[in-house]
Amino acid sequence: MVTEPKDTLPRPLPGAVGLSHLSAYDWEAADGVCGGSPHLHLVCTEAYVVTGGRGAVQTLSPGGYRDVPLRPGTVAWFTPGTVHRMVQGGDLRITVLMQNSGLPEAGDAVFTFPPEVLADPERYAAAATLLPGTGPETEAAARRRRDLAVEGYLVLREALAAGDDGPYRDFQRAAARLVRAKVPGWRELWRAGALATAERTGAQLDALETGQPDYLADATAYETGPTRLGGFGMCGRRDEYALPGTTLPYHGE
Repeated sequence: MVTEPKDTLPRPLPGAVGLSHLSAYDWEAADGVCGGSPHLHLVCTEAYVVTGGRGAVQTLSPGGYRDVPLRPGTVAWFTPGTVHRMVQGGDLRITVLMQNSGLPEAGDAVFTFPPEVLADPERYAAAATLLPGTGPETEAAARRRRDLAVEGYLVLREALAAGDDGPYRDFQRAAARLVRAKVPGWRELWRAGALATAERTGAQLDALETGQPDYLADATAYETGPTRLGGFGMCGRRDEYALPGTTLPYHGE
């Protein structure tokens, strides 16, 4: 006999992570590189699990500029504050895992737009937000957004290469100012997602320690599939999943 899960709403993925599948953009930028929109996350670590093709991720951090090769089997991740730019080398395909599911979708990312755009929240929002859907107008807007982010990114990279981390630090501070008003909402998402998941584990350990593992009676399994194919993400075309803690379409886009 086949039985269905008791709950209609599944629990979050392990560790309350977010998940998407990504095909890196093949649009050529001003520096001749094909790839996505450079950006950073404020509180979430992001991981790339490479499942096909080849490419790279370019990063900017206090340690300077890095170009990390990506090939099938590579796992690369970057902590909050690290500027990252996905580079297409040929059929690059990646599974993206995001810490704190719900926060990245609520705007925990800031593009490396030029300083004058970052200084004006309304101008930033206009440049960062895309039209709904996957049509040609949305694609054109995504490409303009990518080009504007690359414009600012190249200035940061050149300064770091010259030993000047001032513009990079200024960008981090500008990014923090842009998202400050969102923090109370993020805190609620964190409490309901990642924190609740960790606390649930603590309660299960307590139950095991006292010899009363009644929670095991709720054991079940879930499955799902993509709820949107080919959406325009920051780094490429993205297959997305409407899982607990996430919101589609992404607020930051």
